[in-house]
Amino acid sequence: MNQGNSQVPEMAAGSSGNGHGRLQFYILIGFVAGLVAGLAAYSFAPGAGWLEQVVTYVTNPIGQIFLRLLFMLVIPLLFSALVVGIAEMGEIRALKNVGIRTLVYTVVVSSIAVIVSLLAVNLLQPGAGVNPAAARDLLAQGSESAAGILEKTGAAKAGIDAVIGIVPSNIVSAMSSNDILAVMFFALFFGIGLLLVQTRRTEVLKDAIEGVFEVSMKLIGFVVRLAPLAIFCFMFNLAAQFGWDLLIKLAAYVGVVLLALAIQMFGVFPLLLKFLARKSPVAFYRETREASVMAFSTASSNATLPTALRVADTELKLPPRIARFVLTIGATANQNGTAMFEGVTVLFLAQFFGVDLSLGDQVFVMLVCILAGIGTAGVPAGSLPVIALILGGVGVPPEGIGLIVGVDRFLDMCRTTLNVVGDLVAATVISGMDDGKESAA
Repeated sequence: MNQGNSQVPEMAAGSSGNGHGRLQFYILIGFVAGLVAGLAAYSFAPGAGWLEQVVTYVTNPIGQIFLRLLFMLVIPLLFSALVVGIAEMGEIRALKNVGIRTLVYTVVVSSIAVIVSLLAVNLLQPGAGVNPAAARDLLAQGSESAAGILEKTGAAKAGIDAVIGIVPSNIVSAMSSNDILAVMFFALFFGIGLLLVQTRRTEVLKDAIEGVFEVSMKLIGFVVRLAPLAIFCFMFNLAAQFGWDLLIKLAAYVGVVLLALAIQMFGVFPLLLKFLARKSPVAFYRETREASVMAFSTASSNATLPTALRVADTELKLPPRIARFVLTIGATANQNGTAMFEGVTVLFLAQFFGVDLSLGDQVFVMLVCILAGIGTAGVPAGSLPVIALILGGVGVPPEGIGLIVGVDRFLDMCRTTLNVVGDLVAATVISGMDDGKESAA
């Protein structure tokens, strides 16, 4: 298992190097080129016959193939990541109280983060107000093209049926129908089983599931190399359909994401530090600035882990046994920024395409974002497949991700900073609780 742990940071660091930087540059080129070409078509050739032919036979098929490749890999990726994330808490036997507190803290604070993000996007409505007719046309086009992938996911349950439906009666059937909550429930349940059964055979099984995770990540890496071309096609279709409204809505989306991240960073975290850890927030942010800069520059929680461990030891002076445990788990399982980004993105695109999400739909989005914050890999672009799957689950065209991928690099840097700072906050709070208990004893 330790071998698996060592490989993930290396992979993440590699993905943040020159190769990943070039890919982000090419994605940006694809985004800008598709936007410019689409706006030109919208301005100078609206309704042209050749434009419809290009969209029908060139740009739309390329985008759909890219999405299908992502959907093909997202279930094995999420399943293996969640199982490994829970199984990695094997130290919970030696650190019972710390492990339980870490788990409870992660779920509660992630829930707060997602609620903050959903409230922000509901109140500010950054995606509302586009041309309703154009939105309906593209929505119909997107729903038809994604139907073969997500036809069963779109039939959302409501009320008590939704609660019961989280527990799958047949996991193979749940996977084949892309029932993401049911798959995540089974993965969590299975991971807890691996956590409780410590034998030679379960170690082999654990290694095999880590192998599935590593293979899935490698294949997703290959698929993401197609992103520049796919993003060009997505943006061309969107810009040709919506015109200049697209730029205004994109700026509003970025603003709402940054606002939600700022509320968590400078509102929620200081309260946790002040009242649970008895730590000055100003001192905390000063002592953790090195980790924040590293997270912002690499856009990878895993690549920043060594720096975060050093900061926890030399600057925050946290107990090593707690800091190492909490930060190692948190690099994968406590990703507040990722969960918030996914929630804002899904609701923004629903507003953009005129999809009215009920309270039940938003609860579904919240639950998936919380669980995805545990299961999403701590590497650049790790949340892209999850967002595409959630979009399909609530009836929003998955190709809408093309609208946000062009600005994702900057937002990825911001949310990764929140992820890493959130891990250090968690380590500080849990260390403070542990010290209080020992003092009382």
